[in-house]
Amino acid sequence: MKSIIILIVLLIITPCKAQKKTIHKATNDYPFYVGTYTKGNSQGIYKYNLQKNGILKKIGLAVQSENPSFLAWSHDKKFLIAVNEINSVDGNGTVASFLIKGDKLIPINKSTSGGAHPCFITTNKFDFVLTTNYSSGNVGLLKLNHKGELSKLLDLQQHTGKGTTKRQEAPHAHSVWFDSDGLNVISIDLGTNDLWFSKLDTLQQKLIPSTPNKLAMAKGAGPRHLTFHPNKKWIYVVNELTSKVTQLQKNDKGIYDKLGSISTLPKNYKESNTCADIHISADGKFVYASNRGHNSIAIFEVNNLNGTLKLIGHESTLGKSPRNFSLSPNDDFLLVANQLTNNIVAFKRDKKNGLLEFTHQIEAPTPVCILFQ
Repeated sequence: MKSIIILIVLLIITPCKAQKKTIHKATNDYPFYVGTYTKGNSQGIYKYNLQKNGILKKIGLAVQSENPSFLAWSHDKKFLIAVNEINSVDGNGTVASFLIKGDKLIPINKSTSGGAHPCFITTNKFDFVLTTNYSSGNVGLLKLNHKGELSKLLDLQQHTGKGTTKRQEAPHAHSVWFDSDGLNVISIDLGTNDLWFSKLDTLQQKLIPSTPNKLAMAKGAGPRHLTFHPNKKWIYVVNELTSKVTQLQKNDKGIYDKLGSISTLPKNYKESNTCADIHISADGKFVYASNRGHNSIAIFEVNNLNGTLKLIGHESTLGKSPRNFSLSPNDDFLLVANQLTNNIVAFKRDKKNGLLEFTHQIEAPTPVCILFQ
């Protein structure tokens, strides 16, 4: 009788353990946050999941926030920070910090960005924060403390000058980047048509102009974003107005020289287009850039000897005005935020040839930034 009871108990327990293991595998996915514009149906920052099979799932609203158009992590990924792309009564936008708590973001504090319409934000390993203010053409410096609180504005780098087109009649700082050491800074200004170089002085908490402090792009290029090659020698700049990618190379003095450029568009395409974002695969073999107008992701192969790019294909984004896009952890997928059609599209990435294959799409209100957790 005793042996029969033990056998029954074992039969009951065994399926339960197997079921728990299956559930664990099914929930192995990639969570990500979506920054939006809130003029329409959006209320702020949303959370989604990318499952291992390429299917997208909406978790829901993580926090209410006004025009959180660009997102970034603190160095330890305990806190998320976002710009509020607005022009307030005092002429400044704001930067906000949030604590991650489950599927929600808990507001911590806000600080001024130092200018109007902040559109980009980034951090370094010391948790200094840089943000670009598009309308006022400047870069603000702040800092996060261990509680995730943003400091007051520590420094403001004002750009001057103009380019040669109607979009370039004044400075328009569009993005800012920490180089690999976390101290050298590159800010990109679409309006002045330049890359601006400076060094972060962590003691004075200021941005000190480098020598030389600017690198001009081709006339009318309108530089917007960049991506660093893993070898820390090459940079690829996507130019919004001319739809070209420009390669830079660091010389023996640590200064970047401008090399060649390549179009993001097919040769027979004659319609209007602007570029938005650019990323490189972790192995340094492929570069991707988004086209708004052609509504595609341009796919480039990198020459491993000299870093030059070869256009090998285009993938339709299945939506209008692809803004920011992002490669998933391990580079398995590429996700695109289509701003004007309110959808996020997932593509499976072939790591051998760099090409993309559609897997799923999902509704998202005016999505403009994708940040994987």
